[in-house]
Amino acid sequence: MQTTNFELTTEFIELNQLLKLVGVVDSGGAGKHVVASGAVSVDGKKELRKTAKIRSGQTVTLGDIRIHVK
Repeated sequence: MQTTNFELTTEFIELNQLLKLVGVVDSGGAGKHVVASGAVSVDGKKELRKTAKIRSGQTVTLGDIRIHVK
């Protein structure tokens, strides 16, 4: 499993934007599509809200990619 750390500089980041900034998807729109498909989980729970607020300490998983938000 590939693990990536993302340094958060604000209170939160929207899920679709996080996927774009980490390089998992090419655009925010593609991020929304991936989230809507049910392929993304946050802290082990399936997340379907495209603009879910991701905060420091959370872990986002997509396939074999794990993103730790710090």
